[in-house]
Amino acid sequence: MAQLVQDLELLDKMLVSPESDIVHLGSGAWMKVPRHLVGAAAIDFSKLCHPFLSQEFLLETTMTNLTLDFSHTEAISGKGLAVLLEIQKLASSLNFVITGWNANPGLRSLLENIGLQCEWYSDISSVNNTQSIQPHPSVNSWGKRVIDILGAIVGLLIMAVLFIPIAIAIKLDSPGPILFSQIRCGLLGKRFRIWKFRSMIVNAEDLKDMIVNQAKGAWFKNDHDPRVTRVGSFLRKYSLDEMPQFWNVLCGDMSLIGTRPPTLDEIKFYDILKWKRLDVKPGLSGEWQVNGRSKIRSLDDVIQLDLDYQEKWSLIYDIKLILKTIFVVFNKDSGAV
Repeated sequence: MAQLVQDLELLDKMLVSPESDIVHLGSGAWMKVPRHLVGAAAIDFSKLCHPFLSQEFLLETTMTNLTLDFSHTEAISGKGLAVLLEIQKLASSLNFVITGWNANPGLRSLLENIGLQCEWYSDISSVNNTQSIQPHPSVNSWGKRVIDILGAIVGLLIMAVLFIPIAIAIKLDSPGPILFSQIRCGLLGKRFRIWKFRSMIVNAEDLKDMIVNQAKGAWFKNDHDPRVTRVGSFLRKYSLDEMPQFWNVLCGDMSLIGTRPPTLDEIKFYDILKWKRLDVKPGLSGEWQVNGRSKIRSLDDVIQLDLDYQEKWSLIYDIKLILKTIFVVFNKDSGAV
């Protein structure tokens, strides 16, 4: 803390202008996060920071810490969050102490949620309370939210009718719980618990390494996965295993239509561009679901479909995808991703 105070005093004496991005202080680097850490600006900031986080630069300095200054930051997108995580990864590899400066409570909570680990300090009089996260326009669409709520209520009512027979079938076919849950990444990397009817044997994760992965990248898929139970196979064929996710939609963690919710393992392999898919809420269905959902073998293809959805989005387009989803569910070639 004492060293940080010394750096602040030195920074104050230098009269650094708001336009300066990085200042090399005696003990480390002071990085001024851009006003809008979105899109191309996020990429540019990443390129600007890299020279200060290289082994070559470290050999020429006595740097031991890195401070991220959010005093002038007003908006951050998914790409911006990815850049901050990338900076943290590079700084940690150099054993730097990372400090966050003047992030308001909301932004700080989000950054901590996605895994940005640092010590937080602030000057209460200068904290920027206008800081916000810049999501996709669909996130703030009241029309989309109304459709989600109505659809979720209808879906939960249908599930209430089917719950008992499905639960009995799952129990008779395979010992274990009726429901399966997993932590996924939602809007802007926010973690939430997704719910499904259990379609695999209880120790499925322990046997995963024994199953051949037919997909590419950080995505696991096998068309004839022996861990899937007989009842689970039927549930997946008609997407009945996904019905508990109507609760996720009602709670606001998901939408009826959106991007595929990635696992925590998947986002470890994301580059900055792929983080853009997290600018929208994950969906119960989406482009990946209605465009060859059982035939896609590459995570990159799924991500591209998700990015295409963001470009095409409108309420009318969502309604079209809802109708296409209903058709796909009852198509003989359908199958869960």
